Amino acid sequence: MKIEEIEKQIKDYMNYLSVERQLSNNTIDGYKRDLIDMFSYIKKEYKNITKEDIITYLSYLNKKLNPKSINRHIVSIKNYFKFLQRNNYIKDNIISDITGIKTSKNIPKVLSENDINKLLNINLKDNISYRNKAMLELMYSSGLRVSELLNLTLNNIDLNMNTVRIFGKGSKERIMPIDDIASKYLFEYINIYRVTLMHNKTTDILFLNSRGDKLSRQGFFKILKGIALEKGINKDISPHTIRHSFATHMLNHGADLRSIQTMLGHENIETTQIYTHVSNNFVKENYEESHPRSKRS
Repeated sequence: MKIEEIEKQIKDYMNYLSVERQLSNNTIDGYKRDLIDMFSYIKKEYKNITKEDIITYLSYLNKKLNPKSINRHIVSIKNYFKFLQRNNYIKDNIISDITGIKTSKNIPKVLSENDINKLLNINLKDNISYRNKAMLELMYSSGLRVSELLNLTLNNIDLNMNTVRIFGKGSKERIMPIDDIASKYLFEYINIYRVTLMHNKTTDILFLNSRGDKLSRQGFFKILKGIALEKGINKDISPHTIRHSFATHMLNHGADLRSIQTMLGHENIETTQIYTHVSNNFVKENYEESHPRSKRS
């Protein structure tokens, strides 16, 4: 089958994901890639695909992908066949009983509160440093995903109410509080320094690069790694590390799990429960370092 024919077969499904389920473009693109890979390997129309075809394809994936990636493919394929059955494209869902591979949950990497304070202690000297300070303070203040942070516009920030309006996965809206420190540096960046990055361009995007354009994920990652290196934080750090640190520190200071779930924009409480493991690990490490009878003290 040609790529054009494959894309035609899944076009209705992509429209469904976009219009009815309101998934993000990144998520939809992921589903599309997985389905194109499947069709390209099996080389049959959806109505002629058998369960054996799917199992053979998954066995092929097992030789080159890790369990997490294979499970993502399984979810993509199963959801597609559910759609086909629900809309009477096929009579029976041939893969309803195929299950994913059991994997151990990865514990998120977090920074200690001391390391977060180091990271946020930016030397403020120009428009770039004020922008970086405002970005990182806001990210840690509200636990934003990097995509949510970089898609913010001026209208999403309400400094009178100290809130930020976020459109997360599936364009779901949530409103988060901003702490006073983040609010202070956002005010200075927005009212003094942002205009110097615009270079006479017209845009309502909040965080701009040095050319006056929207800051990219790669650009943010480079900024974050550079600041961490400068501060002597010799850990594997990513934008999500700050989000994980926000959630873990909130839990350590008494926030309940349901509140953290809402703040992070998680649909399922099980996704949020991973932070209880992180928090427990922190408690264990602090105990072993501090208790007089601990082997490590």
